[in-house]
Amino acid sequence: MQVLLDKTIRDLILVHIIFAIVCTIALLIPIDIVVGYRLLFIVLFYNILLVSFAYYREYKQWIDIWMFVAPLSVLMIFPDWFLSAQLQSLIFPVDGSPMIGDIPIYMAGLWVIPLFAIIYIGLLLKENQNDFVVIIGVAMISLIIFGIAEENLWRLSWYAVADVAKFGHVALYIVIPEIALGASAFIAYDMVKEKMIIWKIVWAYIVMIMYIGNASFFYFIVETLLVL
Repeated sequence: MQVLLDKTIRDLILVHIIFAIVCTIALLIPIDIVVGYRLLFIVLFYNILLVSFAYYREYKQWIDIWMFVAPLSVLMIFPDWFLSAQLQSLIFPVDGSPMIGDIPIYMAGLWVIPLFAIIYIGLLLKENQNDFVVIIGVAMISLIIFGIAEENLWRLSWYAVADVAKFGHVALYIVIPEIALGASAFIAYDMVKEKMIIWKIVWAYIVMIMYIGNASFFYFIVETLLVL
């Protein structure tokens, strides 16, 4: 079992090394392609690579996780759209990508990348740790992954509006909602793993709604009550 686990982890690292190389080339290659289509290619490549490799290696767990995070990623269009169009706290610049309302279409698959990693790491922790340690670990991983994304991806895609409270480029109101997103996604997947796809979609919807609620609540707390 340990040998199989180690091999699985090595293969997952290999997949992400391949992805990192292709991602770097796609972003830096000096050809006349707008950044929106570059990001769309990157997102599609990650999803196809992950699923194809999982089928080739017969990693059923990878596929099962993907079957939860893929619908969740599609549903996350609605929170992003809400933050952009209603709260007007988030900006998606025109980058040439096809759009769904205010949101670039690649966002429908982009959330797969962090959420897959968070859930997979959580499952590894669960093999040797109690539930409290696992949730704290998942929360910390979520903070790190989403924090790095918020701090850096403004160069390529979305960014917080100028008048919200920020630490660096990270909007303060979104920190706890994104930590809760990672934790709730892990808990929800742990409940529906190896179950029918309909249950994965139902719980993906619940996670998405919780994220909208948390984002709205903490926006009100930080931007209205605290007046930072």
